[in-house]
Amino acid sequence: MDKQEIEFRDPVVKRVVNKFVDRSNLGFEKYGRTLDAERTGGHKDLYGYLNDVQEELMDAILYIQAAKEEFSDNKEQAELDLELERMNRINIIAQNGNTGEHYEEAI
Repeated sequence: MDKQEIEFRDPVVKRVVNKFVDRSNLGFEKYGRTLDAERTGGHKDLYGYLNDVQEELMDAILYIQAAKEEFSDNKEQAELDLELERMNRINIIAQNGNTGEHYEEAI
């Protein structure tokens, strides 16, 4: 195993590189060989690699769609929560017998 020391100026890049190393280690634990050993050992041909890429990209599209739906659900919930808070404020003002005219900017 090669060891290399890298100086990172950007912590985001460092985190991504660490994720690549972690992913490589996980793959080695799962398959018992490195990606290089898989390639040079003839364990998979070009078609196999292209198929893997296609499957990974298809998964990525599904993850994007799920994330968009989660974002949309969270946004809708936040809008509902905001409207509920606004209605509660109006009810409190009304219960106090106040028209609430001077509160309009705060609502």
